This record gives sequence, structure tokens and C-alpha cells, in this order.
Amino acid sequence: MRAFRTFGAGRLLLAGVVLAAGASSAQAQTPAESLLANSFVFNLGGFIMSTDLRAQLNGSSTTNPEVDFDRTFGEGSDATRIRLDGLWRITPRQHLRFMYFDNRNERSRVIDQDLHWGDYTFHAGADVNSKVKFNIAELAYEYAFLKEPTYEVAGSVGVHYTKLSLQLSGTATFTDANGVVSSAAFTSKDASAPVPLPVIGVRGAWAFAPNWVLDGSGQLFKADINGYDGRVTDLTANVTWMFNKNFGAGLGYNRFWTTIETTRNNFNGTARFGYSGVQLFVTGTF
Repeated sequence: MRAFRTFGAGRLLLAGVVLAAGASSAQAQTPAESLLANSFVFNLGGFIMSTDLRAQLNGSSTTNPEVDFDRTFGEGSDATRIRLDGLWRITPRQHLRFMYFDNRNERSRVIDQDLHWGDYTFHAGADVNSKVKFNIAELAYEYAFLKEPTYEVAGSVGVHYTKLSLQLSGTATFTDANGVVSSAAFTSKDASAPVPLPVIGVRGAWAFAPNWVLDGSGQLFKADINGYDGRVTDLTANVTWMFNKNFGAGLGYNRFWTTIETTRNNFNGTARFGYSGVQLFVTGTF
């Protein structure tokens, strides 16, 4: 009887030790490790960036030269834009990731050389207004093929939706089918190129100190889909300082480049758009 009581007490003691060890392990998780373990992670930040936009819109019977928008209308340097990133860890190794970026600017300039845009020509000396809208949205599935409390490395496959819209307005000349040239105030239709492109990539994160996480990612793809020939390159590098297990702030660098070639009615031509710059962001994780 005494032996049975001793055995029962021993089991209770062992269970207590196991529970205490588990509690100690949970308490030992650092704020940086929580960023690599929590189910939800959100980043919201602003960009200080420079852009590079070159595009050509072909006319009904002509192939126009490429227009360097930043050189013609002024560079988009030191523009601040907003980017939102989200990560949902469905399981420790399986994730869904979302990203949205929006860039808009409007510039006016007296041009110093002729500018051909579709069937219209803006002549040197004209005051021309440029409106540029650029949106990126991405949804990707990730699988962490390396996963430890202090680091993870994941491969991803997803869809990168890019929409570039360009509009020019001012006094331009137009040559009709009979060769008659007319001049009038003109606002071009919104030349829009919405392109959903598949992307593949890799992402890694390392909690190298109790409150610090270093992460980076790279994505690329080239595809010809529904009349759009598109290429995407997206590279990022960030360092995050976690105040506690739920909130932090970070500094990062992002380089994005895409090329679109299409003969669709809404955009018959080529557009090359890229941006690069420093991002300041806040992080929340739960």
C-alpha cells in the first residue's frame, strides 16, 4: 500500500516537473522568436523611394519611341508611399502571405522635345500634364522547409497583380485616316495594363538577438498570359526591432522591377516600371 502511494506521489511529482518545464519554455520565448511563431503578422510602412518609368503607346498605324517619364516630367525621388504586408501561419510550416502597394503621382512640365503617345503628338514647348497610377497586390502560399524557433526558410508560389495606368493631357496634334492634321486641347484615355502574373520566391527570417529579426525575400517570374508578356523581379531586406512579443518597428529596402509588353486594345505597347527605396514600418503580431 505504501509502495502504491509512493508511486502515485512520484507520478504527480513527475507531472509537475513536466508542466513546470513547459511553462518555463513558453516564458523563455523571446520577442524576436514570437515574430517567427505567432499566427498573424502585419507590417505597415511608408517608402522614401525613387522610380524609373519608361513606356511607349503605339498608334493605330505607327510604332512610337519609348518615353522616359522621369526624365520628361521630373523624377519621382523622395516620394513617400504606403505598403501593407500580412502573414497568416495556418500551421507552423504552411503560410498565406498578402501584400499591397499603391503609388500615384501627377506632374506637369513644359516639354523640350516632341512626345508621341498613341495617335497624338505633344510638340516641344507644350505644357503637358502626366498622371501615373501604379498598384501591386500579391497573394502567395508559403511552405517553410526549414523551421526552428530562431529561424525559418520558406519557398512560395503565388499571384502578383500589377496595374499600371498612364494618362497625358495638353495641346496635341492628331492625324486622322485621311492625313488631316488637327490641333486641340487633348486628354488621352487612361492607358491601362492590368497584369496578373504568377511568381515564385523564397523568404528567410533569423532572430539573431532577443529583440531583433533579420529577414529577406526574393521573387521573380516571366510569363506570356492572355496577350500580356510580363516579367517581375521583387527583392526585399528588412531588420525589425521588437519592443515586446506583439509590437515592433523596422527599417528595410525594397527593389521592384516589372516589364509589360502587350498588343491589347487598352494598352498597345510596352511599359517598364521600377522603384527602389528605404521603408520605415511598424509591426504587429498575435
